[in-house]
Amino acid sequence: MVRPEWPRTFGRIIVSRPVTAGYVVLFWVVGLTTGSLLSGPAEPLASAVRLSVDSAVSSPWTIGTALFWADSLGGYLVATVLLMLTGWAFERRMGSGRFLLAALAAHVVGVFLTVGFTGLTSALVGDWTAALVSESFVGVTGLVCGAAAAGSAALGTLWRRRLRVGLFTVVVLLALFSGTFQDMLNLFAAVVGAIIGPWLKGRRIHRPRFAVSRREARVLIALLVAACAAGPVIAALNTQAAGPLAVLEYLFTEVQPTDPATVTAVCADSAQVEDCAAARLQLRAGAGAVFMAVLPSFLLVVLADGLRRGRRFAWWAALIIQTLATIRAAAEVFSLSAGSSGIVGLPLVEAAYAGRLVSVAVALIVPLVVIVVLLMSRSLFTVSAPPGTYRRLVVVLAVAGIMLSALYVVIGLLLSDGFTPEPGFRQLLFDAPDRLLPLSQFLEQVPAIVPQSPAAVLLYEGVGVVFWLLAAVLMILSFLRPAHYGAGTDEDRARELLHLHGGSTLGWMTTWPGNSYWFSSSGSSYVAFRVLSGVALTLGEPVGPREELAATIDEFSEFCSMNGWAPCLYSVGGRVSDLTDATGWNSVQVAEETILPLGSIAFTGKKFQDIRTALNKAGKEGIRAEWVRYPSAPRAVVDQINAISEEWVADKSMPEMGFTLGSLDQVDDPEVRCLIAVDADRTVHAVTSWLPVYEDGQVVGWTLDFMRRRGTGFRASIEFLIASAALTLEQEGFGFISLSGAPLARLDPTDSPDAVKVLDRVLAGLGALLEPVYGFRSLLAFKAKFQPTYEALHMVYPDASALPAIANAVGRAYLPEVSLGQGLNLARKVLVRSA
Repeated sequence: MVRPEWPRTFGRIIVSRPVTAGYVVLFWVVGLTTGSLLSGPAEPLASAVRLSVDSAVSSPWTIGTALFWADSLGGYLVATVLLMLTGWAFERRMGSGRFLLAALAAHVVGVFLTVGFTGLTSALVGDWTAALVSESFVGVTGLVCGAAAAGSAALGTLWRRRLRVGLFTVVVLLALFSGTFQDMLNLFAAVVGAIIGPWLKGRRIHRPRFAVSRREARVLIALLVAACAAGPVIAALNTQAAGPLAVLEYLFTEVQPTDPATVTAVCADSAQVEDCAAARLQLRAGAGAVFMAVLPSFLLVVLADGLRRGRRFAWWAALIIQTLATIRAAAEVFSLSAGSSGIVGLPLVEAAYAGRLVSVAVALIVPLVVIVVLLMSRSLFTVSAPPGTYRRLVVVLAVAGIMLSALYVVIGLLLSDGFTPEPGFRQLLFDAPDRLLPLSQFLEQVPAIVPQSPAAVLLYEGVGVVFWLLAAVLMILSFLRPAHYGAGTDEDRARELLHLHGGSTLGWMTTWPGNSYWFSSSGSSYVAFRVLSGVALTLGEPVGPREELAATIDEFSEFCSMNGWAPCLYSVGGRVSDLTDATGWNSVQVAEETILPLGSIAFTGKKFQDIRTALNKAGKEGIRAEWVRYPSAPRAVVDQINAISEEWVADKSMPEMGFTLGSLDQVDDPEVRCLIAVDADRTVHAVTSWLPVYEDGQVVGWTLDFMRRRGTGFRASIEFLIASAALTLEQEGFGFISLSGAPLARLDPTDSPDAVKVLDRVLAGLGALLEPVYGFRSLLAFKAKFQPTYEALHMVYPDASALPAIANAVGRAYLPEVSLGQGLNLARKVLVRSA
């Protein structure tokens, strides 16, 4: 009889995480024996064990006792899940002793920091401080936040950053908008955990690096938008919210909860007929009314998913919604400061505004910051959906709106006795748009009819919820549709010419986003370029028939002159260099391309020892090479490729480079092939991408572009993948593979002409400076293992006086997202190396 495996596995988990297991058991035993599982500790026990600002000073044992109870059965269950997740993730990595020390230290120090914060801010934010002092709680969230922040030090760079960003987004959001004593404790405990975590792990505490890839920058901006949208909703739904930004609930949501006593008081005054009607509607408001009240925030959270994916539509929509909501909020603040208000039912919330106009105005800085961040990051959101996607979305929503409006009118007539006053066809017809678009909220009008019966309330609120949920689903589906890259018809035309005539081994890079296209007078050739610092910097050689090459260069040079640009052809081969040299242009070598001919490849002999070792070790460890296309690869594989890439970027002190170096954005192309190294468990150890090289309408070779290896994966995985690619592509009948050029690296540097010595030295200095970060020279040495043939890649330009601008343009092309501080530091070091 075969015994099930799970008891043994569960037992191993408990043994390997004794602190977590013991604490969870004790947590439940204490709750059970004190009768606290259903509703928390009762008096007089509650007074002795609950933690507050006063008890932390007068009864310091409550700092510890509060950790063994929760306020309800749901609290016990949530606390257990949080404890088990945190312990499972970090106790074994840190060691049980360090894990326990980190959790307790973060909780205890966090409590005293919260108490100190309350005392220091009492004169500045009296209302908030008073709320903090009046609260008490029991729970383990401070312990969990501190342990998670400390445990993140045991993770790799990428996952450490992800965990900390996610954790601090949540705790800061709750502290600013909810602002309870427990929220502040969670924030301070997480800060303490993040500080002591590296020390407990035996690592130095380094200054945080902010170099992120485009994808990670998009994620951070999406988190900012979502957090700032969710914050007012959290404050509106939490009756105890007292944080410094909690006042934004009145400006960015229409949630105005009331109670029967307040409604009775308002309706007793015959002069407040409109406020009475609004109050009655608020009293009856169900989940649907709350949903419509927070609709802008809901839409921003949905759009945050599109921002995460770099979608241009999501950027525009988020910017418009955030701007309109902020303008409306500012108008409310202005009307309040002028002594008047258009807010419906102002008596219900007037007390919340009294004496807080300054804090409300200051809180408006937050949405303004979101708008500024969106405007400054526009270049990150360049991904477009396929043509016609949003036209179809608008049509579908228009049809859905008409159908739901008709349904509302028809069913409303059947349920007319459930409304006050009883509506007719015309009243329902004119009220239908307000059910889909909360016009009365934004125009500050009292609704013409009010539902009374449950069925009428369901109809009244339901049509709007259905409409906007459908809109949200359609938007999310549009974000999931394959991206449509490029500059419209220009890029489509360029791809057609590239397929037809072919280009250099770097030709496919001309289709990457960020390029503009110039087409020759014959229509058969094109040049991909970008204008930087007055320089028209091309990416690779002109694409088109060989016999038109000289004429194409001349025409493009004339086109640049007409526009006041200095032409510069970057990463071109000897064919273009010879043509331009003959016309008096200057030339400087910028890279060394490595070509591996196929047809009789055999990794034999001493010179291929490293390659054979990689192939043999991969076989012994069960690792194999597998071809995939990123857009159609399984989700699990795509997620691992993303994680490997982000880990690589996170370990750098500079941002991801561009121009002739592709990133995940360029890998996401159905014509690009990816070769991944996977083991028997489907763990991806490394990935390489290969760009097609066309000639006369056929793919004749492939160019290596993207290379990433998992930090903890098979060490020789890149050698294994390149060798495997060479062997399999040879079997498929291709003629060569290019291992691409190593930018700013040369095999045998030679003396340059006097006119270009300065630029040559600057580029050499730049390559030497970036070597520790990007390893271009090491990359060239690595490719030498495959015994390739070498071809020089040049940069050619007609005017030596444009050298300063050209050097600046090349730097900006490779590092388009470098920060000001990084740029100044880089420039200083380059000049020192070049002197």
